[in-house]
Amino acid sequence: MSQAASHTPAHALPSYLHSDRLGPWGIYLQQIDRVTPYLGHLARWVETLKRPKRALIVDVPIHLDNGTVAHFEGYRVQHNTSRGPGKGGVRFHQDVTLSEVMALAAWMSIKNAAVNVPFGGAKGGVRVDPKSLSLGELERVTRRYTSEIGIIIGPSKDIPAPDVNTNEQVMAWMMDTYSMNEGTTATGVVTGKPIDLGGSLGRREATGRGVYTVGVEAARHLGLEVAGARVAVQGFGNVGSIAAKLFAEAGARVVAVQDHTGTLYRESGIDIPALMFHVKQHGSIAGYAEAEPLPSDAFWDVPCDILIPAALEGQITAANAARISARLVIEGANGPTTPEADDILAERGTLVVPDVIANAGGVTVSYFEWVQDFSSFFWTEDEINARLVRIMKEAFGAVWSVAQDKKVSLRTATFIVACTRILRAREMRGLYP
Repeated sequence: MSQAASHTPAHALPSYLHSDRLGPWGIYLQQIDRVTPYLGHLARWVETLKRPKRALIVDVPIHLDNGTVAHFEGYRVQHNTSRGPGKGGVRFHQDVTLSEVMALAAWMSIKNAAVNVPFGGAKGGVRVDPKSLSLGELERVTRRYTSEIGIIIGPSKDIPAPDVNTNEQVMAWMMDTYSMNEGTTATGVVTGKPIDLGGSLGRREATGRGVYTVGVEAARHLGLEVAGARVAVQGFGNVGSIAAKLFAEAGARVVAVQDHTGTLYRESGIDIPALMFHVKQHGSIAGYAEAEPLPSDAFWDVPCDILIPAALEGQITAANAARISARLVIEGANGPTTPEADDILAERGTLVVPDVIANAGGVTVSYFEWVQDFSSFFWTEDEINARLVRIMKEAFGAVWSVAQDKKVSLRTATFIVACTRILRAREMRGLYP
C-alpha cells in the first residue's frame, strides 16, 4: 500500500493541544488529510505540515493608566520556513488561542506557496480586547509584545503584518520597537506600515482587491455575469468594504452587509461609498439609515449570487450552509467555512473560492512592500495593482486547472499546488543535521 493510501486521520498531536479541543488547528489537519492522497512521493514528508516549526508563548505585562499592572498572553507561531522567512499578521483579540494562531500560521504557509511568493507561514496574536485599552495602553502592549517576540522576528527571519484589530499605527510601533532594540532602522521587519515609514502604496486595499480579482475570474468560469449580480458581504472592515466597493463599481448590486453590530439589506443595492463614509464616522454599520436592518441570523437566507465571508473563521457551518443561495462563495476571511459546510456547499453546486487563494492579495502586496524596503526603491500604485492582478490571475488559473484535472474542490486544488511546493522545498533542503 502506498504512503498516501495508508494515511489515516489519527494525528500525533503535540502535548500542548487536546484532541477534544483542537479548534481551528483541527480544521487545518482535516484539510491536510484531504490533500495527502494527491501528493505522490512527497506524502512521506506530510507530517512536516502537521507540526509548527516554532511556537513562542510570551507574557505581555504593561502598566495600565490607572496605575495597576496587567498581564496579557501573546503568541508568535512559525509554521514552516522551507521556502523563505515567516510571514503573517498579528491579531489583537480577547479570544485568540494558540490553536487559532497555529492554524492561521499554517494557512499562511499554504497561501504564500499558492501565489508563489518566497515566504513561509507565520502568525501572531495577543489575548486582549484593544477596545478596552487607551491609545497609550495599546502602544505599551504592542511595544512589549514586540520586544518579547523580537528574538524570532526580523526582515530575513519572520515579518509580521496587520490582522484583526491591528493597523498601520500598530505596525509603526512594532517597527520602531524592533529598530530601537537592534540599534538601526529596520523598515523591512513588518509590512502594512504607513507610507512615510516604508509602507507600500496599494497595501491597504490589496486583500479586498485580490478577493475581487479571483472572484471575477471564478465568475467567468461559472458563466456568472458580475454586472447585475447580487452580492452579500459578511464583515465590513478593510477586506469586506474594499471587495464590496470594487464589485459595486463593476456593476454588481451589494444587497446585504453584516458586521458585528448588525445586518443591513437593500434589494436594489446598498450605496457602498456612503456606507463606508458612515463606518468611518461611526465605527460600524449600525445606524445606517439607507438600508433595512435584519436579524443577524437572517443574513444567511438573503437571496444572492455571490457571498463574501470577510469576518472571522468558522462562520459557514453545517448549521447554515444549506441556507446559502449563492452560486459563488469567495472567502475574504481566514477559515470561514468548516469542512462539513464545504461538503454541503459542494453538494448544492456552490463554488467556493478558498481563503488560501482568495485573500492572498494582502500577502502579495506585503511581499512587494518587503522587496521595496530592501531595495529602497518604491513603485507606483498602478505598477503595484497591475503586478497584484497578474499574480492573482496566474495563481487562480493554476489552481483551476488542477481542480479540473483532479476533479477536486478549489480548496483541495490550492492545497495540492501549495503543499507540493512546500514539500518539494523540504525534500530538496533535506534534514539538518
